Amino acid sequence: MPVFWLDDQTLMFPSPELANPDGILAVGGDLSPERLLLAYASGIFPWFNEGDPILWWSPDPRFVLFPSELIVAKSMRPYFNQKKFTVTFDRDFEGTMRNCQQSNRTGQSGETWITEDMIAAYVAIHRLGYAHSVEVWQNEELVGGLYGISLGKVFFGESMFARVSNASKFGFITLVQKLSEKGFVLIDCQQQTQHLGSLGARAISRKIFLNYLEANKNVETLTGSWAQLLAE
Repeated sequence: MPVFWLDDQTLMFPSPELANPDGILAVGGDLSPERLLLAYASGIFPWFNEGDPILWWSPDPRFVLFPSELIVAKSMRPYFNQKKFTVTFDRDFEGTMRNCQQSNRTGQSGETWITEDMIAAYVAIHRLGYAHSVEVWQNEELVGGLYGISLGKVFFGESMFARVSNASKFGFITLVQKLSEKGFVLIDCQQQTQHLGSLGARAISRKIFLNYLEANKNVETLTGSWAQLLAE
């Protein structure tokens, strides 16, 4: 399969089904809010290193979590029963992104795909009401969190971090439970990780994933701050 080149002026993507076997669909374009929102609605996301051209991905299979399949391990229950953490939404979006940027990950040697351009782009989408963060606090210290994009009843998770054991799991479980109450049908986890698999995420074909997105196109999006919406 060819990898398509995008210019900065034309707002479009080729069909995700044309991605190469590694999941790479296109190169180039920009990180404007309009292009990013179109990408997510089409089952595509950016992922590239500092100094490289923008790469757009649509992997097959896709790793997702259906809210009804969320697994809360017995080991996590004391954290909730004892209220070891406090969770907020959209309280510190940029701070959450920067903590994800600085988080050490297996297989990385100091590099991160969360570049300064990516931070600026997602903060812009956050201000438009489509990007959201989950913050996990312990004694007023930010110890975990995650962020992503919400369109219709699908949440597209981007990255998470934990500075204290199980903090990111606590935040993720809380988010999924809240979104389930709001009728969300799918959490996109992009690519498989053991961490997310332990929470109930599983692989589905790209075709099935795109079918969910097609059905999601005309569903109203919960825009604006989630600080009060999900705290209810």
